Amino acid sequence: MLNLGILAHVDAGKTSLTERLLHSAGVIDEIGSVDDGNTRTDTLDLERQRGITIKSAVVSFPLDGVTVNLIDTPGHPDFIAEVERVLGVLDGVVLVISAVEGVQAQTRVLMRTLQRLRIPTLLFVNKIDRSGARHEEVLREISAGLTPAIVPMGTACGLGTRSARFEPRTAPAAARAAVDVLADRDDALLSAYVGNTVTDALLRRSLVARTREALVHPVYFGSAATGAGLEALLSGIEELLPAAHGDADGPVSARVFKVERGPAGEKLAYARMFSGTLRVRDRVPFGADGAEGRITGISVFGDGTDTRRDTVAAGRIARLTGLGDIRIGDAIGEPRKAWEHFFAPPTLETVVVPGPGVHRGALHLALTRLAEQDPLIGLRHDERRRETSVSLYGEVQKEVLQATLADEFGLDVTFRETTPLCVERLVGTGQAVEFDKKDPNPFLATVGLRVEPAPVGSGVAFRLEVELGSMPYAFFKAVEDTVRETLLQGLHGWQVPDCTVTMTHSGYSPRQSHAHQGFDKSMSSTGADFRGVTPLVLMEALRRAGTRVHEPMHRFRIEAPADTLGALLPVLAGLTAVPETTLNRDDRCVLEGTVPAARVHALEQRLPGLTRGEGELESSFAHYAPVTHGTIPERPRTDHNPLNRKEYMLNVTRRVGG
Repeated sequence: MLNLGILAHVDAGKTSLTERLLHSAGVIDEIGSVDDGNTRTDTLDLERQRGITIKSAVVSFPLDGVTVNLIDTPGHPDFIAEVERVLGVLDGVVLVISAVEGVQAQTRVLMRTLQRLRIPTLLFVNKIDRSGARHEEVLREISAGLTPAIVPMGTACGLGTRSARFEPRTAPAAARAAVDVLADRDDALLSAYVGNTVTDALLRRSLVARTREALVHPVYFGSAATGAGLEALLSGIEELLPAAHGDADGPVSARVFKVERGPAGEKLAYARMFSGTLRVRDRVPFGADGAEGRITGISVFGDGTDTRRDTVAAGRIARLTGLGDIRIGDAIGEPRKAWEHFFAPPTLETVVVPGPGVHRGALHLALTRLAEQDPLIGLRHDERRRETSVSLYGEVQKEVLQATLADEFGLDVTFRETTPLCVERLVGTGQAVEFDKKDPNPFLATVGLRVEPAPVGSGVAFRLEVELGSMPYAFFKAVEDTVRETLLQGLHGWQVPDCTVTMTHSGYSPRQSHAHQGFDKSMSSTGADFRGVTPLVLMEALRRAGTRVHEPMHRFRIEAPADTLGALLPVLAGLTAVPETTLNRDDRCVLEGTVPAARVHALEQRLPGLTRGEGELESSFAHYAPVTHGTIPERPRTDHNPLNRKEYMLNVTRRVGG
């Protein structure tokens, strides 16, 4: 069993390669075409209309006794969340590069992530039959832009013609051609090299071992359109990538990487089994909240299709039913390591505007269903304004969301202008307290809080300076939960992500009752009192500490003709981008720097006209930086507005305090 991912920059031919692999393995009789919209993996109408992969898909094929689960993933950067979910369940990857366009922006982003996660990766240079296909130049681009640790497994001949072919070397010959690369990463081979005792068997073992350790990356050339080089690539997949492993008799441990809805609206969870064996009717824990569910159905991928089974064992991928509250990223059974975010979260946001005749309840349900399938796409509901905002990676994603709502749910929507998702960071330290039974506090609770800045990325820490036994634990828990919820909207409406909140005062009214009567709420504290007063205290502490709004910044890399630099620089300045380095390479220039996330789309639109269509832009989230230009952005509040005491009291208690 081998769980294999196919990754690429958009239009590198990734889905076409998937079709060719399935055809070569005898799984499909005819090769589907992206242009014709009849591929096996792009099953969504929208995918076929646009010719791009939006949702990951799982298909399988046999390879000399090994079942390969092939996972086709999106190439467009707006759908990077789909790629993220797949990486944690893969045994190996084929990264596809176009022989014409070469290494592109998304290729670099993907390769950096694969190297960081140490996922064994083969490189396949596609489209050698296309006009403009290159061999040596692409190898140099790979070495310079991706990694120098490459092992060319053969030579491409007849480039740019339908008869283009790949002439492979045997594994030892390929390794011998790259013995320096291998020796740098293999002590045994280095010793043999120094002693002039290198053998083909040693070279072969070194190539296999170092590839499986993700230390070197074999490179194949070919064409998904003609099938050139496919036989060599299949041999490399079988020999060089590690098979799935896991103890079928161990404790059940699986990870969900995709969730969709079935014909009857039931949830279907795609999961990779890492350990143990799962059976129909098993009751299993899942998720961080300790939920439980009973497996009602199992479909296991293998032999070109998915088959209903009673069990699924370690190493396999299955589609499970019965876990109604399951979410992407949830562990089933015994959790492994925490689910990582391999890519940055979305940094843009837009308000969804329902069209004529669209019921808001139906829109809310549809958006919630879509958010289930994409954990990095967050929804924000504003009940007072009756609005829903959705977070995004880019404008293409907005177009796809609009089409999906129309095609799958029959809902016509538009969007407001896309805005950046900012955060607020504390400027200093602030403290506030509200005392039980003292005006103007109408809540039977004493809460004092101090807020302090914390290092970026450290999250929110809640601490106590009061004795834990000074009041019931449930009241402390109510304060902590409310603190975390309240920090989602700071003084300007943005999340406050990194700070330490310390509870400095606590107090409550013990349970009181009149003679011969029951519990008297007017004389006794409840959790609602602590949940009610905490936002007032926390906002006052934030106000005294002060916060500064930070906007998301992207690091950009532009490669363009050198003679267009003069036209580029003023435009970058107008977009408040800051070029930091400029490098000239022959007749090309490379600019690197930072640009506000809100201006990336404008830069994408302007670049072709400024560079005669020859400019390449790569951008990815870098950090948050203080807003220093224009008006400080404010985000409309969706809570009861604890910044305004009178309004808050009206909303929460229907009484006016202070």
